[in-house]
Amino acid sequence: MSKTEFKMPKMGESITEGTIINWLVKEGDSFEEGDILLEVATDKVDNEVPAPASGTMLEQKFKANDVVPVGAVIAILELSDEKGVSKSSKKTAEKNTIKEEYSEKTKTQKQVSKPTSFKVNENVFISPLVDSIARKNHISYEELARIPGTGKDGRLRKTDVSNYLENGRPFQFAQAVPEVSGFQIPDLKFDKGKGKIVEMDRMRQIIADHMVFSKHTSPHVTAYVEADLTEMVNWRNKNKAAFQKKYNEKLTFTPLFIECVAKAITDFPMINSTLDGTSIIVKDEINIGMATALPSGNLIVPVVKNADKKNLKELAEATNELVGKARDNKLKGDDTTNSTFTISNVGTFGSLMGTPIINQPEAAILATGIIKKRAEVMERKDGDTIEIRQMMYLSLSFDHRIVDGYLAGSFLRRIADYMEQFDLERSF
Repeated sequence: MSKTEFKMPKMGESITEGTIINWLVKEGDSFEEGDILLEVATDKVDNEVPAPASGTMLEQKFKANDVVPVGAVIAILELSDEKGVSKSSKKTAEKNTIKEEYSEKTKTQKQVSKPTSFKVNENVFISPLVDSIARKNHISYEELARIPGTGKDGRLRKTDVSNYLENGRPFQFAQAVPEVSGFQIPDLKFDKGKGKIVEMDRMRQIIADHMVFSKHTSPHVTAYVEADLTEMVNWRNKNKAAFQKKYNEKLTFTPLFIECVAKAITDFPMINSTLDGTSIIVKDEINIGMATALPSGNLIVPVVKNADKKNLKELAEATNELVGKARDNKLKGDDTTNSTFTISNVGTFGSLMGTPIINQPEAAILATGIIKKRAEVMERKDGDTIEIRQMMYLSLSFDHRIVDGYLAGSFLRRIADYMEQFDLERSF
């Protein structure tokens, strides 16, 4: 038997921290290899963390609802077989999509209450060392200006940034305290009324933080187009039964939309990008996220990987599988990571159109509205006619730091063109 540090595992390439939902093994209790020690939530999905070997829980370093960085020591275990640790960890990690080994050198994150305001240090001096640390941890210059500096003339030191990170980045989403001027924003006290109090669940809190962060980070601009989906609708109505009989897969509009979007991204690859400081990363892969409702009413974004390389059958299989997992709360970490562009089908809820919020750190997000029959004027060789057509609004919210109006408008129009120019003679 030997004492072993048990660390917060990494549950996806973009995951840097997790929230402990609850411990399933108490201090002093014994467990067997593969038993679930605790449940951990990320901003993507919930994960069960198994025991690497048989042993006893000696000490728990964190409590339920604590936010813990990946690699931090979360418990001290007494294990019966040291060799079984790496072998068992590898096996169970693959099963639970925890694909990377635990970090060896991390510090326990201090839990502090995050303030709602901060004072901006407008004369902040950023040394090359501090800049390097900030880039590594994705801290913007604006956020750096919120950190109190202990150096000469208020300069930021390495220890200031390190302590700030250890304290959980308390000023990450805080609002600035306005300076005294001729006009000050009044501190209004609104009467919020009385009624039933409904506490936000953990996922709703994460979604709220993610949305506020996105609006705070990216200057949102939204463009709109209208698409005539008559040919696409008629083809699907004609072929959906045969498609399901042949492939045992439902043919919804989602794979058809994803197919058109992937083609348009191939034509305009700058849409498929992320901003990193002053550099733009144009992604090699086209991974399409699709906003999906969970049974709780919250939304999650499962991802269709390499959508541009899949045919319609493969896209239908992927979308149906992910939607089914979301409905049954069976999504894994890898199912919701590495998206490069997101589609939100607001038409599912009967909305004519929407103004979606960008799914960070992507450059844009598409909303598809309800498909609605309308009388449209159609230009024909023998004159204009009024016909009943299947119309849909498309809206694209884009990050104006990366994408300008010309690129966004051209990309959005290209999606509509692919939808409108659907081949009625297409086989599957």
